Amino acid sequence: LCQNVHCSRWCQLSLPPFPIALCNVFLNLEARPEVFPGTRTHGSDRTMDLGLAEDHFSRPVGSFVASDIEQLKLAIEECKKLILELPEHSERQKDNVVKLIHLRLKLQELKDPEEDEPNLRVLLEHRFSKEKSKSVKQTCDKCSTIIWGLIQTWYTCTGCYYRCHSKCMNLITKPCVRSKVSHQSEYELSICPEIGLDRQDYRCAECRAQISLRGVPSEARQCDYTGQYYCSTCHWNDTAVIPARVIHNWEFESRKVCRSSMRYLALMMSRPVLRLKEINPLLFNFVEELVEIRKLRQDILLMKPYFITCKEAMEARLLLQLQDRQHFVENDDMYSLQDLIDISTGRLSCSLTEIHTTFAKHIKLDCERCQAKGFVCELCKEGDILFPFDSHTSVCYDCSAVFHRDCYFDNSTTCPRCARMTERKQDEEELDVKES
Repeated sequence: LCQNVHCSRWCQLSLPPFPIALCNVFLNLEARPEVFPGTRTHGSDRTMDLGLAEDHFSRPVGSFVASDIEQLKLAIEECKKLILELPEHSERQKDNVVKLIHLRLKLQELKDPEEDEPNLRVLLEHRFSKEKSKSVKQTCDKCSTIIWGLIQTWYTCTGCYYRCHSKCMNLITKPCVRSKVSHQSEYELSICPEIGLDRQDYRCAECRAQISLRGVPSEARQCDYTGQYYCSTCHWNDTAVIPARVIHNWEFESRKVCRSSMRYLALMMSRPVLRLKEINPLLFNFVEELVEIRKLRQDILLMKPYFITCKEAMEARLLLQLQDRQHFVENDDMYSLQDLIDISTGRLSCSLTEIHTTFAKHIKLDCERCQAKGFVCELCKEGDILFPFDSHTSVCYDCSAVFHRDCYFDNSTTCPRCARMTERKQDEEELDVKES
């Protein structure tokens, strides 16, 4: 075991061989290297083993007492003094920095031992799942400090992705944002509806901590989504696209929002809750891309009946190409915030045009069944087979018959198909009268 006779008490309790260099930290013998000649560590020994493969202070389970923590604190102070006394950037200083890291990690492990925590915990509608990762560094949303996965137990809410230490869970006061999304799926559509810090009684809108614009006792930070002020614990200067600014100004610049607003906007990002023609119908007069997307969506809705009754289309699962935007096959007037962002970047126009081309090719070229459901213009009775989604056609609103656009608008009479249906209905009524 250890050759240092001055630390026999520790070596007798240590299961693995105890490194001499760490003994010297306890006894402050590193400053006198002549006592232990030949004990200099090499560069490879200085590698910081964050996994703590060698547990230099291991004891039987449950045998740690308060004196162990005090001894570690004393060793840390001695090591810090020694680092400051040694020449800067020297090999010995680097060795002692690594030792200091090991000592601090062990001290943290003794203060916050990993207990047998449950894998799933439910609190304020949060569903917390115990994390297994030990290498990813995260920040606790409750205490705003770093979560050291190596030595600390931590949880993540599977609904809103709220992260916190195990020891901070009983201090959580914020309910899960996903419950708000489930019960109230709508946006604040006023641009930064500020009420003033005085109306908030100079307190954080969430945790009610005292705040001020001067930063005493805590800095007041405004959330551009809610318009309210928050403390630095509830507002980390995260940024997000604000729905109200997009709808009213077609502005996609990210603005600073509080943590709860950031999570809410992230969960609402793909939800189709924006009916633009009611909220701001004039937007279609100024944004050409919106008009193009609306036309493509209307065409897809006209193609949908062909696919539902086509065996080949059902087997090919053509409609699943829009599974990420399911509302596109249900209506043509609802949009999600992600849709509007993709429209502004041009990404949605490219992908939707490609899908539209694939759908039209199946109906007009690849499938004979779908071709047989086409129309012939009954006004001119010339030309190719027509489909309701063709750009040069018009559809009768009453009977859904398809005509050439020029023929339909030049025709001064009623729709031939509607006339036949009206005549047939009159004949049936006359027949019923005669029979009665």
